[in-house]
Amino acid sequence: MYSPKVMDHFANPRNVGVIDDANVVVQAGDPGCGDGLLIFLKIEEDRIRDIKYKIYGCGAAIATSSVASEMAMGKTLDEVLMLITEKSIAAALDGLPPEKMHCSNLAAGALRAAVKQYRKMGAEAKSAES
Repeated sequence: MYSPKVMDHFANPRNVGVIDDANVVVQAGDPGCGDGLLIFLKIEEDRIRDIKYKIYGCGAAIATSSVASEMAMGKTLDEVLMLITEKSIAAALDGLPPEKMHCSNLAAGALRAAVKQYRKMGAEAKSAES
């Protein structure tokens, strides 16, 4: 049912934890299945320098959060928005069962929300300086 990559990321999730001095923290969830994701980003010069997360969910949710964190590390914010999608996360795991694709939506959506929040905070800071 699950690929060896899914099983590896489930058994050995990468980048789990908290960043105390994160630039942005976003919480996302899927009320339909009970999955919850809290994502922390450290952004410097428009690039993700560190990413950590806390996940509550099934094995697929853990695996998609783990691989998404690896995919995002070191990327520019534009690259995150363009390259990390529900489909690219699933592809990085060699596929997910159709009933588990919502897990890749959770991870991709949380990353998009974090980038948007960070950019909004930057725009508000610039307008406050004016």
